[in-house]
Amino acid sequence: MLTTRSSFWGKSLLVFCIFMFFSLGSFEIEAATKKYQFNVEVKNVSRLCHAKPIVTVNGMYPGPTVYAREGDRVLINVTNHAQYNMSIHWHGLKQYANGWADGPAYITQCPIMTGNSYVYDFNITGQRGTLWWHAHILWLRATVYGAIVILPKQATPFPFPRPDGEQVIVFGEWWHADVEEVVKQGNALGLPPNMSDAHTINGKPGPLFPCSEKHTFSMEVEQGKKYLLRIVNAALNDELFFAIAGHNMTVVEIDAVYTKPFSTNALLIAPGQTTNVLVSANQAPGRYFMAVRPFQDVPIPVDNKTATAIFQYKNIPTTMIPTLPHLPLPNDTAFALSYNNKLRSLNTPNFPANVPLKVDRHLLFTVGLGKNVCPTCINGTRLSASLNNITFVMPKTGLLQAHYFNMKGVFNTDFPDKPPKAFNYTGAPLTANLFTTKGTRLSKIAFNSMVELVIQDTNLLSVESHPFHLHGFNFFVVGTGIGNFDPAKDPAKYNLVDPPERNTVGVPTGGWAAIRFRADNPGVWFFHCHLELHTGWGLKTAFVVEDGPGKDQAVRPPPKDLPSC
Repeated sequence: MLTTRSSFWGKSLLVFCIFMFFSLGSFEIEAATKKYQFNVEVKNVSRLCHAKPIVTVNGMYPGPTVYAREGDRVLINVTNHAQYNMSIHWHGLKQYANGWADGPAYITQCPIMTGNSYVYDFNITGQRGTLWWHAHILWLRATVYGAIVILPKQATPFPFPRPDGEQVIVFGEWWHADVEEVVKQGNALGLPPNMSDAHTINGKPGPLFPCSEKHTFSMEVEQGKKYLLRIVNAALNDELFFAIAGHNMTVVEIDAVYTKPFSTNALLIAPGQTTNVLVSANQAPGRYFMAVRPFQDVPIPVDNKTATAIFQYKNIPTTMIPTLPHLPLPNDTAFALSYNNKLRSLNTPNFPANVPLKVDRHLLFTVGLGKNVCPTCINGTRLSASLNNITFVMPKTGLLQAHYFNMKGVFNTDFPDKPPKAFNYTGAPLTANLFTTKGTRLSKIAFNSMVELVIQDTNLLSVESHPFHLHGFNFFVVGTGIGNFDPAKDPAKYNLVDPPERNTVGVPTGGWAAIRFRADNPGVWFFHCHLELHTGWGLKTAFVVEDGPGKDQAVRPPPKDLPSC
C-alpha cells in the first residue's frame, strides 16, 4: 500500500512538473508575442478653431504607440472602417523574407478594402530603438501614424546612461481642409497642392497658433533627472529643426541604430527619420518651449510656422510664460550639413558597423523634377518627378505577388543602373526638355550582393533636398557632398569605418549621398522619396532581390488573409 501511495504521488509530481513546464513554456512564448488591434476609423478632431473628420487608428491622433522587445513576434490586426482603402507600413522594420508584412499599397500588398481586415505578422530580429508606422496609400499618413518602441532584450542595457524617464515625441502636419481633397485639387490643376496650415508635436500645434492653448503637448520633468526623447518626423513634406529652450541634447540613436553620442543645441530630422536624444533637466526650474520649424534652403513654399510643446519642470505654475529656443534659420544649410556630418555609428563589439567594403553593383540614380502632358491641367502640363528620367507608374496589383507567382506584364526589371544621359546635374537650372518616360520598371539585384547607390540631386526645374527611404534594409551613408558626384575622386573620401547606419537618408540640396547595403533580404522592396508630394509625382522605384540558395533565404509563402486587389 505504501508503495502504491508513493507511486501515486511520484506520478502526480511528474504530471505537475510536466504541466508547469508546458505552462511556463507557453507563458514565455505568449509573453514574446505582442498583439494589437488597429481599428481604422473616421473621427471628428478640432484644431486651430476648426473641426473636421480625419482618418485615425482607434480614434487616436497620433495613433497608438506599438511597444515590443527585440526578438518578439508582433501581430497587428488592422480592420478598416474608413471609406478609403488602407495599408500600413512598419517603417524601418526589416521584415526578413516577409515583405507581406511591409505594407506599401500595390508594392507588397493590395490595400485593405473598407470593411475588411488583415493581420500584419512579423518578427523583430536584431533591431532595437525607435521606429514608426504610417499609412502607405494616398496622403492618409497625414493623420494615420504612430511610434514603434523596441526595447532591448531582457537584461541588455542601453550603451548610454540609463534615463530616469522617456517620452515619445512625434512631429506632424495639419491641414484645415480634407487632405485627400487638397491633393485631388492639386493633381487636377497639375500643380503642387496647398501646403499645410500648421506643424504639430504629438498632434498638437501649440499656443503660438489660435485656439491652441488646450492643444499643446506638455512633458513634466524633475530637476536633476535625465530623459530619453524618442523623436519621429511624421510630417509629409518638411525637414524640421527641433530645439528645447535652455537645454542641450545628446544624440544617441538614429533610425533605431545607436550612434556615437554628441551634444547639440538643435537637431535636424527629415520625414521618415527617427532620433533619440538624452536631455538633462539641469536648468533653473521653469517652463521651456520645445519647438520645431522647417528647414528649406531653396525658395519653395513651406508651412514656415513654429509648432511648440512645453518642457515643464515639476511644481512650476502653468501661468509662467515659457521661453522660446533659438532655432537655426529656415535656410541654415551650414547647420544642416554640420549636424549630419556629426552622425556616426557606435561601432563597438556589441554594436558593430558592418560596412560593405567590396562593391558588386554600382548604381547612380538622378533625382529630377519634370513635366508631362496634361490637356486638362492649368498650363497643359502636370508636374512630375523621376529617377534616371523614369516616372514610376503604380501597378494595379501588388508587385511582390507578381514576383512571387511569376505574373507577366505587371513590371519590368530593366530599371537602368545609371541615367540615360550624363549632364551637368547641379549646374544652371534646366528648364528645357523636362518630359520624362513612364513605366513600372524595377532594378533586379542578386541575393547577398553588395550594392553602392549614389543618389544625385539635379537642377531640373530646381535643386531640392530629398529624404530617400529604402524598405527592407538599413544602409550605411558612406559619403555625401555638394555638386556633382565625382566617381574618380569622391570615393576616396568615404567613411568606411563608422558611417551612420539608417533607413532614410537626406540627400543634400544640389548634392549627392552614397549609400551601401548588402542585398540579403529576398523580395520586392520599395525605394522612394519620403516627401509625399514627390512620391505622388513618381519619385520612386523598387528593388527585386532574388532568393538565396538556403532554405530560409527565399520569400516565404503569402499569408491566407493577404488582401486581394
